[in-house]
Amino acid sequence: MKAIIETQGQQLIVHEGDILFVNRYAGSQAGDIINLDKVLFVGEGTRAKIGAPYVDGAVVKATLLENKRGKKIRVFKKKRRQGYERRRGHRQELSVIKIESISV
Repeated sequence: MKAIIETQGQQLIVHEGDILFVNRYAGSQAGDIINLDKVLFVGEGTRAKIGAPYVDGAVVKATLLENKRGKKIRVFKKKRRQGYERRRGHRQELSVIKIESISV
């Protein structure tokens, strides 16, 4: 069974057992159970349910495996012949989750 969920401002297609990298869940620790109730679509084939905007009663349960940081991104700006250069870096805070079950 597959589902389309909305979490942390992203829409993702998930199956049971998938491991996903999403924006960090504030205040959560490794091993926590996360209930994702913003389910846009659930099922397969003729048994599919489409929400308006969400499917009533559908829940995707996920386990938080770890909190980590993404790769470093370097931002460099330059305007030629003006002496203008700016360097910045960014590392995104991520949570690694595993989809345990999809229920309607």
